[in-house]
Amino acid sequence: MRRRDLHDAAAGLTGPRLLPWTTPEGKPCYLSTDGRGYLANLADNIESVQIGMGKELLEYARDTMAPGAKILSATEYRWLACRLTETPADALRVADSRGQPLPAPEGEEVDRGA
Repeated sequence: MRRRDLHDAAAGLTGPRLLPWTTPEGKPCYLSTDGRGYLANLADNIESVQIGMGKELLEYARDTMAPGAKILSATEYRWLACRLTETPADALRVADSRGQPLPAPEGEEVDRGA
């Protein structure tokens, strides 16, 4: 079994899967799946790419902020800021899709709904 299948089986997840893309109107897309098939594999691959791109972007951002790093133009900083707001959204969506919400920062409580 794939890791995702093992997690879903252990967690008892049987509902629709949140996909890593939205409708043109920005609404979430769901897939009723057993974890196999073209769309499930496509979603897995897109999630992997999103996480990989996030890691690369974080490394780039750290490099730009390092002492002695080349100073970027305002346009380049704006591009970086835009990408740094998209990446956490992708990561949160992947975590939500996998049924593993990210933990709250230390000292903060999360309202999980009653």
